[in-house]
Amino acid sequence: MAETIKGLKRTHYCTEVSTADIGKTVVVGGFVQKQRDKGELCFIDLRDRTGILQLTFDDKTDRSVMEKAKSVRSEYVLMAKGEVRRRESVNPEIETGEIEVFVTELRILAKAQTPPFPITDDTDTNEELRLRYRYLDLRRKTLQKNLMMRHKITKAARDYFDDHGFIEIETPMLMKSTPEGARDYVVPSRVHKGSFYALPQSPQIYKQLLMVAGLDRYVQFARCFRDEDLRADRQPEFTQIDMEMSFVDIEDVLEIGEGLIQHVMKEVLHIDIPTPLPRMTYKDAMERFGSDKPDVRYGMELTDLSDLVKNCDFSVFTSALENGGSVRGICLKGGASVYTRKEIDKLTEQAKGIGAKGLAFIRFVEDVPSCSFSKFMTKEEMDAILDRLDCQKGDVALIVADKNRVTLPVLGALRQMTAKRLGIIPEGYAFLWITEFPFFEWDEESHSFVAMHHPFTMPMDECLAYLDSDPASVRAKAYDLVLNGVELSSGSIRITDYELQQKMFEALGLSDEEIEAKFGFLVDAYKFGAPPHGGMGLGLDRLSMILCGADNIRDVTAFPKVQNASELMSGCPSPIDPEQLEELSIVIDEK
Repeated sequence: MAETIKGLKRTHYCTEVSTADIGKTVVVGGFVQKQRDKGELCFIDLRDRTGILQLTFDDKTDRSVMEKAKSVRSEYVLMAKGEVRRRESVNPEIETGEIEVFVTELRILAKAQTPPFPITDDTDTNEELRLRYRYLDLRRKTLQKNLMMRHKITKAARDYFDDHGFIEIETPMLMKSTPEGARDYVVPSRVHKGSFYALPQSPQIYKQLLMVAGLDRYVQFARCFRDEDLRADRQPEFTQIDMEMSFVDIEDVLEIGEGLIQHVMKEVLHIDIPTPLPRMTYKDAMERFGSDKPDVRYGMELTDLSDLVKNCDFSVFTSALENGGSVRGICLKGGASVYTRKEIDKLTEQAKGIGAKGLAFIRFVEDVPSCSFSKFMTKEEMDAILDRLDCQKGDVALIVADKNRVTLPVLGALRQMTAKRLGIIPEGYAFLWITEFPFFEWDEESHSFVAMHHPFTMPMDECLAYLDSDPASVRAKAYDLVLNGVELSSGSIRITDYELQQKMFEALGLSDEEIEAKFGFLVDAYKFGAPPHGGMGLGLDRLSMILCGADNIRDVTAFPKVQNASELMSGCPSPIDPEQLEELSIVIDEK
């Protein structure tokens, strides 16, 4: 039967006990990592969220206490009282390796069954089983350390915003469904039959309304929800450090964002990040790196070969150019030792999987390089390509020909994949602002322009003149913060002029009825005067993932979802009772 803690009060976490406490009495509590019974000697490694401390029992220990010590097993919950003393042999593997606690009082607060997997950092247990027993998985030091790091990041951010005059305000979790770029999670209303709330993809409209309300510096650690396909840096529910400011332009928002990053990195990792952070336009990022969130810690930049091959006999290249596309390549320095012809064939299939029609290559191993298209090229043309790409013996070049909307992102993805495989990505933190995003992007399905960011984004001043005549050339006052190839933050300066907002809605093909139905309350608010404002939302989960050195956002999320958006531990989502469905006037189509 479990004992109570009456009369005992924990005085220290395990790693708070140090050599300074030798000779003192302490009380500690935690889980049993392991027990070692040596006859007249018994040792228990006690574990809490700070680390491990050795409890010791010997021939001077009270017999009843020794019997308890010998009975405990892994993951039992204990409290122990005893005297701190120096260990006879130091254990350099743990922080408390110079000391131990000689136990005079021991309480078994809870017994434990043998867990389905060992609670150790170096585990080869498959993730599905660990997620099914997430509360056990969270006992591991690695995950606890990640969650504590996330806490430090959150605290540092809160302190920063408080010091800079921001007010933390909560916005509704049940809101009106508005187009945000992903599918909404919807909640049926019992009172309003046939109507639904949406869980917020972001607090975008509410924070703009707060600016209209005169609360000129808002921040929120906002829970956001998006019903979209998951990947390593994405969960269906996530936390966004959301902020908005009035009477500002781009430079003001970027300055606050940079200050936040500088403060968090200093407080959490004790790293000085120089500001201002580097900047790159969207156009340059796409043309140089094939991505609007490039990892600039390494080179392997995209190279335009269009002018070198415009008159060649290779129809794949020339037809792409005739259709308004381009021919571009990347060079994998030293890649020939890793990328055999078979491996290049695999890359070709991957390139096709992300939109390319094919992948041309040069593999330079012998004195004469092996090339998939050399028979269509003159020696002068081949030499020019090799020279432009700086492709030398031992290297591999990968070339894609198509419209830029295919060529650039495909090569960008290949750049990232091959850099990881070649092991050329250095350690460190490369922050980068991406600016001047296109306002519009062409949607192939609807054959129309849609807003790349959102319809409240302010166009660049010099682009206002050709909103009607050349929408593809309109650039926005939008900006992203990128870290090591991951988009951390997205933001913009907002439109506050009622007439301009109407014009942007019209450019997006929205009717008056659609505008009223989707955004009527925001448009109405602007009629009463809105200060110029802008802001951004920074992904707390993604920042935590990178600063913790984790490979997956699940490692910094206490109870994450898996690929199909289910939670294995609780079994959600799950069916609900027919009575609840009837109350909500919902009928399930079994088909």
